[in-house]
Amino acid sequence: MPVYDYAETFMRELQQKYARELVSNDLTLSNPSIKFLNAQTIKIPRMTVSGYKDHNRNAMGFNTGTVANDWEPKKLSHDRDIEIPIDPMDIDESNLVLEMANIQNIFETEQAIPEKDSYRFSKIYAEAKNYKTQGAVIDNTVLDNSTILEWFDEQMALMDDQSVPQEGRILYVTSTINKILKNAQGITRTINAGAAGVIDRRVHGLDDVQIKTVPSARFKTLYDFTEGCVPNDAAKQIHMILIHPSCVISRDKYSYIKLFTPGTDSRTADKYVYQNRYYTDTFLIENKACGVAINVEAEG
Repeated sequence: MPVYDYAETFMRELQQKYARELVSNDLTLSNPSIKFLNAQTIKIPRMTVSGYKDHNRNAMGFNTGTVANDWEPKKLSHDRDIEIPIDPMDIDESNLVLEMANIQNIFETEQAIPEKDSYRFSKIYAEAKNYKTQGAVIDNTVLDNSTILEWFDEQMALMDDQSVPQEGRILYVTSTINKILKNAQGITRTINAGAAGVIDRRVHGLDDVQIKTVPSARFKTLYDFTEGCVPNDAAKQIHMILIHPSCVISRDKYSYIKLFTPGTDSRTADKYVYQNRYYTDTFLIENKACGVAINVEAEG
């Protein structure tokens, strides 16, 4: 009896699902040229070159400059798996509610996708704490209708001053912060009821920065990954992350999804066995850490 490779068979469907439901998907698209150097490590090249010197018209040749380079190693650590045995009678007697496609869909929707978002945002927060001297901002200002635009403008100005690209910045916010943005003092609104008389009050962008709403449960500073993904008791609420994806490396190195049918081998016996594993991690690039600013609940 066959073994179905879901990772290959459904990769296109999974990618479409991630694009729709994975809030942090844009972060996986940045820095495609940076590859894995060995089994667990990404090495990011860093280079420094000296600047111009005054040219001497009376001397032969040019001034001598210098080039220095080293590597910033990043080791992957988030390696996750699950194996679920399913009795064929459960599939038959549940009127196919438990059939494999449904199991795959529910697992991705309720477990895999929320965990990936949660891990990525909490990892960005953890790395930003280590890179404050490199320009990463972690701020505990309590935001309201009168202060939120001031906070946004200040962080945008800091990024401009650090030469962070203006195009492509993303503002991740909770639904609470998104509501505050809708009512922020200083925003001019134009309401168009449309041909069908439907009023759209959603805020899609602010000063050409794309806004993405993140479920608050996926926007914590710390998680417990012992079984599934749940906020740690010491976790604080992240409110906003203003970020340019170029400062992030987020990779899924390995994805494995297989279904073993009854009798495939001695382990499966008369059961179906669903296996799912993914190996991933997310990092800030040290010399680009000024491309992230986080507003978060103050730690104790």
